[in-house]
Amino acid sequence: MKTRTLLYALLVLTFSCNDDKKAEPTTPKYVEELHSYAKPNTSAIKHLDLDIDVNFDKQIIDGVATYTIENNNATEIVLDAKFLNIASVEADGQNTEFELGAFDEQLGQALTIKISEDTKTVAVHYQTTSKTEALQWLNPQQTADKTHPFLFTQGQAILTRSWIPIQDSPQIRITYNATVKVPSELMAVMSAQNPKEKTADGVYKFTMNQPISPYLMALAVGDLEYKAVSHRTGVYAEKSMIDKAHSEFSDMEKMVVAAENLYGAYDWEQFDVIVLPPSFPFGGMENPRLTFATPTVIAGDKSLTSLIAHELAHSWSGNLVTNATWNDFWLNEGFTVYFEVRIMEALYGKDRANMIALIGRQDLEEEVEGFKDEPEMTKLKLDLSNKNPDDGMNSIAYDKGYLFLRTLEETVGREKFDAFLKGYFKTNAFSTVTTEGFIDYLNTNLLEPNNVDFNVNEWVYEPGVPENQAKIVSDKFDNAERVLNEFIANKVVDVSKTKDWTTQEWVYFIRNFPETITTEDLERFDKAFNFTNSSNTHIAMVWYEQAINHDYHGNNVDQNIEDFLIRVGRRWYVSTLFKAYKRNDKVDEALAIYKKSRPNYHSVTANTIDEMLGYNE
Repeated sequence: MKTRTLLYALLVLTFSCNDDKKAEPTTPKYVEELHSYAKPNTSAIKHLDLDIDVNFDKQIIDGVATYTIENNNATEIVLDAKFLNIASVEADGQNTEFELGAFDEQLGQALTIKISEDTKTVAVHYQTTSKTEALQWLNPQQTADKTHPFLFTQGQAILTRSWIPIQDSPQIRITYNATVKVPSELMAVMSAQNPKEKTADGVYKFTMNQPISPYLMALAVGDLEYKAVSHRTGVYAEKSMIDKAHSEFSDMEKMVVAAENLYGAYDWEQFDVIVLPPSFPFGGMENPRLTFATPTVIAGDKSLTSLIAHELAHSWSGNLVTNATWNDFWLNEGFTVYFEVRIMEALYGKDRANMIALIGRQDLEEEVEGFKDEPEMTKLKLDLSNKNPDDGMNSIAYDKGYLFLRTLEETVGREKFDAFLKGYFKTNAFSTVTTEGFIDYLNTNLLEPNNVDFNVNEWVYEPGVPENQAKIVSDKFDNAERVLNEFIANKVVDVSKTKDWTTQEWVYFIRNFPETITTEDLERFDKAFNFTNSSNTHIAMVWYEQAINHDYHGNNVDQNIEDFLIRVGRRWYVSTLFKAYKRNDKVDEALAIYKKSRPNYHSVTANTIDEMLGYNE
């Protein structure tokens, strides 16, 4: 892959008008970026005015993106673009020359625009195409209500460039206004100040006053309704989902209060959640002011709402203080998992929080094992040269990052650690941080003042998990394991021993089946608990994985697995099951299902499974 990097490492010499004075070097504002063509140290975008039309008939977005720029006497500005048709470009209202560079499979193209040293605005007239990866256009049958089409975007990590020409690096922070035209029967919402009702003409105006990174630009269009949870929280969903979503997420305001009590004021005014169709590739996406969420978290008992706590936590770690590059991704996710667990502890107690953390610990063990041939991928600070940033979006960043922070907390004490984190978020608000910048801050503000010797470099720069990791325990999980072993040994299932179990206990129970478990044991469990038909998607997913692992075919489970994979596009669930097929030499079976399910997947999910199964259209 032809990866072009930003040449930021060179210091820029600034000369005074006085010839007697020595030239003094100044440090570039932006650091080296592997995944963007932009050159923001010479010219950077600061504000976007977006005016677009969403055309469902043609399945394109077309319009104009007008940028206010920071111009350091530059003669060009470089944006990122991928699968876009660029019609024309203006600089300060006058047509100007532009060039699209060579196409790169991951990075797209450099859009180089000629400007003068005093240019203040650049406008790009463009259209998306059928190859645009950030957009998923859904027909009515792919939605909950099955009456109107739906559109949503997914920008993280480097897909915003495929629906807006932009400097697509997390270091770039912009404010934006947008005018979005959609069919009058639909509503548009964005990662911005949002409407609560449909307009008569299908024209929507948006404002985002806080500067955000481009991967957090987001748009959804559908037959949506809004229902408030509190004065600053609420949910958007299709009509058939709105009451379920509102009930499931009724603790949102309590979560915001708990988060503020931990690490300071919520700086985004509004925290809403939109429940998207099931093809959405992630559990949630922390788009500022409007978290995008999968319907798979609606279990009916709030048992999966730690996901909402996770996306809320991103309002501090990720959105407020952002990883400078995708090599530093653990700064977004490790902090957020830590914060999520603390929110869940504040609301639901230490038992539930530790169960969530232990499931993550189990995920981490599997991830480390999966990278046994690429141990460098188990470092927190990554080197994603010649790789897609998505390659780093796994349990290492999330759960090793969490374990590092929890180990720090237990080493220095919670009171000191909380004061440190609160200061970290406040000091670095609305800015980006590198791993090295965080380590400097950690040493200066926590470790050195408290005379603490901690193996930071081993945690961050070495593969695997250090020996001094925090030990997480759960009496409830110990009990679940005892019950499992008893059921298997006695060949009898006593359902009274699982009364009032949480989702986390069931997940732990199923995931810890011994390799020697028999088909008879699986049939016994399925008959007692009907796992095959579970309405809880997390329980269903781990059960289906075990069914694939152990050749269990009872209770119509094979058809249920196929239906699940066709209906649900959440990448974690989908990749877990297809990985199980591959691990158990059932690739042909997997491909037969994948050919049916792939049209329902967002490109983020499809690209992962394509590579996993060696699938070519």
